Amino acid sequence: MSPTLVILAAGMGSRYGGLKQMDPLGPQGQTILDYSLYDAHRAGFGTIVFIIRKDFADAFRARIHLNPVVHAGLDVRYVMQDLKDLPGGFTAMVGRDKPWGTAHAVWCTRKMVDRPFAVVNADDFYGADAFRQLAQFLRPAPVNSHEYALVGYRLGQTLSAHGTVARGVCKVDEGGHLVSIEEQTALAPHPAGGAHSVKAAGVSVHFPAETVVSMNCWALTPAVYPQLETQLTAFLRSHAGDMKSECYLPTVLGKLLALKQASVRVLTTEARWCGVTYQQDKPSVQAALLALHAAGDYPEKFAG
Repeated sequence: MSPTLVILAAGMGSRYGGLKQMDPLGPQGQTILDYSLYDAHRAGFGTIVFIIRKDFADAFRARIHLNPVVHAGLDVRYVMQDLKDLPGGFTAMVGRDKPWGTAHAVWCTRKMVDRPFAVVNADDFYGADAFRQLAQFLRPAPVNSHEYALVGYRLGQTLSAHGTVARGVCKVDEGGHLVSIEEQTALAPHPAGGAHSVKAAGVSVHFPAETVVSMNCWALTPAVYPQLETQLTAFLRSHAGDMKSECYLPTVLGKLLALKQASVRVLTTEARWCGVTYQQDKPSVQAALLALHAAGDYPEKFAG
């Protein structure tokens, strides 16, 4: 049974100043999404579920339809991340237009996914090996299993020189399983290496460059949906009236670990991550993608 890939594409790109999902970055005008689709298809994923927003749905579908991989046997589906689609009868505050976060986005796919699935961001380049690792983990996974997986990346390779980034900082045991994950929303490069984050109390916390971080590259099963709903309900009891609070997928999975309701294997990969948080990040990402084409990792023209 081929696994499903869920792609989180409903973000607003506020720091970037636009929809990163739609921005051409490859040498032939490819978007990062084009690379993810190509890598997912050759890794054996059979179904793609995009989580998008209604305000750009038509333009998004039209752009995805141009990718030849979509016509090569992939089952492509779309789910809207609706602010009003909430568990337990909760309602959003009038005037809120910010999505509820990645945990809510994945929960919104509950009626569309019935087999083990991976979750990735639309605006992050994960590399072909990451998709191979995800597919290899998911193929034998029972649909009711609470053993999940995460493809981890080294913090020092995921920072931006042009501002702060959000990363899930991971603690991994000697057996390669995730012990805990803490979302850090304002990480910046440190002059001595690694990164630092200034917390609310003004205390600077340093993280070494080799720290394993989550880039929202997960392997899950349908068993996670009831767990997401429980955690979302708890989140909304405290935040339903907020204009900007978000429920992050790494935070939810970290709570499941603490409650011993799930285990998460950390997968190792030689794939290189790259992504654009700010407009100034584009040249380095474009150069990295061009180098991958030159090395033969991707054909000269496969989308765009």
